[in-house]
Amino acid sequence: MEEAVLPNQTSLVSYFRLRGLSVNQKAQVAVFFTFLIFYILTLIGNILVVITIIYDRQLHTPMYFFLSNLSFIDVCHSTVTVPKMLIDTLSEEKLVSFDACVTQMFFLHLFACTEIFLLTVMAYDRYVAICKPLQYMTVMNWKVCALLAVALWIGGTIHSIALTSLSIKLPYCGPDEIDNFFCDVPQVIKLACTDTHIIEILIVSNSGLISVVCFVVLVVSYTVILVSLRQQISEGRWKALSTCAAHLTVVTLFLGHCIFIYSRPSTSLPEDKVVSVFFTAVTPLLNPIIYTLRNEEMKNALNKLMGRKEKKEKK
Repeated sequence: MEEAVLPNQTSLVSYFRLRGLSVNQKAQVAVFFTFLIFYILTLIGNILVVITIIYDRQLHTPMYFFLSNLSFIDVCHSTVTVPKMLIDTLSEEKLVSFDACVTQMFFLHLFACTEIFLLTVMAYDRYVAICKPLQYMTVMNWKVCALLAVALWIGGTIHSIALTSLSIKLPYCGPDEIDNFFCDVPQVIKLACTDTHIIEILIVSNSGLISVVCFVVLVVSYTVILVSLRQQISEGRWKALSTCAAHLTVVTLFLGHCIFIYSRPSTSLPEDKVVSVFFTAVTPLLNPIIYTLRNEEMKNALNKLMGRKEKKEKK
């Protein structure tokens, strides 16, 4: 394998080898077509959600503003890992350069952490809308929404820079095989030629703590919402309950992975790859399905959008 000393002298490894999901050729073909379909559907579903929200003025509300941000992040999050995985599935040597690996880790954690913060903001938005409906438009005005959107992206960027910088500073001079289909901090730092115990603690205190704290905040928020809905069951309340159920499903799927991977030391478990598949390929596909199928406003807006397109085609 080609080796070169990087300018910062922290690594002697030029490339890492990704083990992938399977070494069986027939299985790899099946994996390729399965994930290709998943990725195409992810792009179509999430882009359609964004277009629908932009197109329909009735959806120009804080909740749908944040939902369009979620769809945009899901497209980016999936694009960071899935295209590379598809290419590697058809390739004998699943190589990734050191710089490309670091770049992938940076954007993976940027979009993942931003999505965690966004899900927390969406829970707060639902709390205000349901528990304090008369104050909703005052509390969640467009200025506040814009500031929250900027803040969550800044928070995600700071987190990603901090986590990636921990990996870059380590020396890599020996093992070069990553036991996954993409570069992630826990798997990469295991290849370092030094004791990484302190780094692992920092990762748990960073990513793990963010995941757990946000999950607790989300659970508490939705518990308060459900308690407030318990004694007031009307058509509007059932609609709110359905929206919250959709949010909770997304939160469980996404944060479940983060807590499982980043709240423990960097030890490999057989379940890691399965959880990573859900994290990078399945959850971004399920988000638009969950929000669309459980949301009458989105379904009506989609029908109007498709109806307009059909009329234009007939003309």
